[in-house]
Amino acid sequence: MTIQQKIQQLRDELNKHNYNYYVLDNPTISDFDFDVKLKELEKLEKENPVFFDANSPTQRVGGSITKNFKTVVHKNRMYSLVNSYSKDDLLDWEKRIHKMLGTSEVEYTCELKFDGASINLTYQNGQFIKAVTRGDGVQGDEVTNNVKTIRSIPLSINSDFIQDFEMRGEIILPLLGFNKMNEERVENGEEEYRNPRNTASGSLKLQDSAEVAKRPLDCLLYQVLTSERKYKTHFESLEQARKVGFKVPKTIMIAKTMNAVFEFINYWDSKRYNLPYETDGVVIKVNNLQQQEELGYTSKAPRWAIAYKFKAEQVSTILNEITYQVGRTGAITPVANLEPVQLSGTIVKRASLHNADQIEKLDVREKDTVFVEKGGEIIPKIIAVDFTKRPENSQPTIYATHCPECNTELVRTPGDAKHYCPNEFGCAPQITGRIQHFISRKAMNIDGLGSETVDLLRKEGLIENYADLYNLSVEQVIPLDRMALKSAQNMISGIEKSKEIPFEKVLFALGIRFVGETVAKKLAKHFKSIDKLMTAKFEELIQVDEIGDRIAQSIIDFSSNLGNIHLINRLKIAGVKLAVSAESLENQTDKLKGQVFVVSGVFHQMSRNELKKAIEDNGGKVSSSISKKTNFIVAGDNMGPSKLTKAQDLGIKIISEQDFIDKIKE
Repeated sequence: MTIQQKIQQLRDELNKHNYNYYVLDNPTISDFDFDVKLKELEKLEKENPVFFDANSPTQRVGGSITKNFKTVVHKNRMYSLVNSYSKDDLLDWEKRIHKMLGTSEVEYTCELKFDGASINLTYQNGQFIKAVTRGDGVQGDEVTNNVKTIRSIPLSINSDFIQDFEMRGEIILPLLGFNKMNEERVENGEEEYRNPRNTASGSLKLQDSAEVAKRPLDCLLYQVLTSERKYKTHFESLEQARKVGFKVPKTIMIAKTMNAVFEFINYWDSKRYNLPYETDGVVIKVNNLQQQEELGYTSKAPRWAIAYKFKAEQVSTILNEITYQVGRTGAITPVANLEPVQLSGTIVKRASLHNADQIEKLDVREKDTVFVEKGGEIIPKIIAVDFTKRPENSQPTIYATHCPECNTELVRTPGDAKHYCPNEFGCAPQITGRIQHFISRKAMNIDGLGSETVDLLRKEGLIENYADLYNLSVEQVIPLDRMALKSAQNMISGIEKSKEIPFEKVLFALGIRFVGETVAKKLAKHFKSIDKLMTAKFEELIQVDEIGDRIAQSIIDFSSNLGNIHLINRLKIAGVKLAVSAESLENQTDKLKGQVFVVSGVFHQMSRNELKKAIEDNGGKVSSSISKKTNFIVAGDNMGPSKLTKAQDLGIKIISEQDFIDKIKE
């Protein structure tokens, strides 16, 4: 067997196992064995770049960065659907269909309406080419690299299905995965995601595809578009698509009559809560593709399809009291404390009122009878007030003017929906929240110290900020409730070990508003120390990749606060790493600053990773794909011919491995 044949065999095997696991939910190989095969393929592809394939299973792990998503005009417009809310609406729609077609011989398909982000996938000659969001229906954003990380989407199909076609579907976040993501965010002291739909949609626009790959996204397909007239019905085309590897839900059903449609709706209206993902209705389509073509479109929607929306479960209850919560950043969230009521299988006692504008818009008051539903079937929210039951002595809600925890007067900046408590060093929830964020797993990762212990330490007066953690002793913490000698030793040991955490994670741990993990990495790489970051001017900050005005201003606000300056000085004294280590700085220069490199081929003096590191250590940027912004291609043996052609077409300079080594030695 040749190397090329071996590579293709591994690709076929891994694609089949991906299909069994992510589409059929029937794995036939262990995770370990899958990883072994994947690593073998990665090694062979690395050693033989001439056989590179953009749709190889190895390309699903992500890693490409998309700063600006290209706007793409849809080949076939992505229309929206007409919504209906009653069965009478469906009967009226059916009458129009019969009239336009001149026949009552119409068959329908019933499909669940998925609540996610619409996507259009393009395939040519069995190969996945690109993915584009719905956008405004006429044009959307190309998110190909991010969509490649979704393992239920086939990147190649080996069959005689259709040569050139588009697949329409919905990118979703299954409830199990969504809940797990939120558990991790709570653990890290971060705000929970609001609902699966928005989280799935936001995931598609993340700039780092490696971050997208970490999210348990799925894709459910519901339409095949092609100029080939191979199939006569919509149902048949989807059945064949499923057979060649696409994840088409098996809940689709053919309905000969509208009564059968109603039966489908009634069944899923009660059973939808048992599904692993969110659905908010049923889509009814004319099944015959010739009839679809005859019916055509209005300016906004297809005439041959209609959506029946399930009524969101809604209950009424009494709003007993409006209270206010303080987050770790000082943001104030008004909360409706309700008379307990059952909603979608859970007892609801509280609902968010979001902000002062929402309270004013709803004119919601204490002791009102309010209507509550679960937004996205997850988050309870008040949608309206039953004014007929409002008490005669009711008084309009006056939004809090002072912090409920520390009584500091609240502030609200222009353009911001939230009020904030500015007393960041004296407000208990902010103090506790920042320390909890500081110790979280993705930040300082301090073993032996949890959120409850942080709150206890603060209440006992042992800590007031995260710098105080480094002054704690075993003797001080042993007397705490439920604290034994071993636990105390583990805590202090964990705090001591956190001094080894690299600067980029420390920077994230500081809790600077809008500075998440990715931003912290970029800032650490650019400024290399907290001192240089905190003395940087606004203009310098916004020059850093992905740093916009809002983040830059937040860093300046943090850096100009005397309390924060004092905290940073104490962390320095404690030995926390507030600069990139000397080892990391060795051999680093700015020789290649502002230059973009693509590394391609097999090398002999340095490995590909060593080459990439050398580029970055000397201030350059490594890109995985060739574009007009590419300055140099470092070409080894067996450089891919397509890359060579593209480089020549764009006039990009190609240098050898030795040329590069000489360049950085200059």
